[in-house]
Amino acid sequence: MIVCFGSLNADLIFRLPEIPRSGQTRLADDLAVQAGGKGANQAVAAARDGAEVAMAGAVGADALAEVALSGLREAGADITRVRPVAASTGCASIWIDAAGRNRIAVALGANGQARADQITDADLARATSLLLQMEVDPAETAALLRRARALGLRSILNLAPALPLDIETLRLAGLLVVNEDEAEATAARLGCAPEAAALHAVLGIDVVRTLGEAGSEAATAGGAWHVPARAIDPVDTTAAGDGFVGVLAASLDRGAPLRKAMERASIAAALACGRRGSQASLPWRAETDRACEG
Repeated sequence: MIVCFGSLNADLIFRLPEIPRSGQTRLADDLAVQAGGKGANQAVAAARDGAEVAMAGAVGADALAEVALSGLREAGADITRVRPVAASTGCASIWIDAAGRNRIAVALGANGQARADQITDADLARATSLLLQMEVDPAETAALLRRARALGLRSILNLAPALPLDIETLRLAGLLVVNEDEAEATAARLGCAPEAAALHAVLGIDVVRTLGEAGSEAATAGGAWHVPARAIDPVDTTAAGDGFVGVLAASLDRGAPLRKAMERASIAAALACGRRGSQASLPWRAETDRACEG
């Protein structure tokens, strides 16, 4: 079982010919309201890829809560560890232009009240992986990393956004996943180069760095390698990163080696880029299986 601790949002997705400049108003071609949030997105991606997933986080006591929970329900994730709090449900405003590029603003809302103690030690003892991101209180994420390490549980930390965690906390993760911007921010704090090999050398843990259309790279004690991306014409890149991380976690949970897990995750991310939406774009296991065979 993968236990995921992180954010749940309602996504307001605006499609426009061009992203507005400062002081400019543009009429959108379309508006979609969907479930989102990095934590929920990755949990849904893992569940759709066949993993047993338990989600822990927080939503508000408002109409957006059902939106935020809808994708998790559909994917069959266990949401009994998601609690309602006296705050607005997290919400993201996503602007997508005709080329599929996006800009995103997020109001954390209830996500700021998610607490590590919503996950019990019994949950962690049963789990095979702990999946974490950074759209909740960093202190709560750090607390879970410490508990997972004490119990010998593998943790996957997607340092997104790249909020500052001290080096000793980062070293508690079993696997660190960052994109290019997150790698640069982390490397600047650590005083090293942003490549996966340099981050691995400083932290002493497995590191995966995603590179967009250039694929992804990894560095571990067993070596370093690069996995190419599948060539596509992107429609919407909003959920690509979360799709990659969720499917990576699901593949590792089934016992796949890291390189094979990255290859599958890269294909799933490409499928997500070919569809519109956040969680709605994430592929199901059978779809990714077919794409892997093709």
